[in-house]
Amino acid sequence: MKYNVGERFMKKYKVEFYASRSEYNEIRSYFEEIPLDVIISGLRFSNNRYKANVGGYLNPGRKSLVKKETALLTKKQAVVRLKNWKIMIKKYRERGYSYPTIYRIKMRLNAIINDINP
Repeated sequence: MKYNVGERFMKKYKVEFYASRSEYNEIRSYFEEIPLDVIISGLRFSNNRYKANVGGYLNPGRKSLVKKETALLTKKQAVVRLKNWKIMIKKYRERGYSYPTIYRIKMRLNAIINDINP
């Protein structure tokens, strides 16, 4: 059966999946309340995020990058990195870090040196 919605013809489809009753009701409510184009874009996003997570290349975000680079550093190591800052910038850029992220790393290194807890 086809429905004329605006200038598009739409057909009714059935999808089979295994779920508990509560999961089914939740999914059904989404399909009833949310426009189809929003559902499709959300599923694309979820699918891409799932693939990245399973593949091990999910970008954790800049806060996590800053923490990853500075979490276990001692004061002495932070001083050495700041003394060789131009080399560190080159290394961070090779890893694909943006300049704002590199700046945040530098601020965190300064905080470690000055015993400030940001």
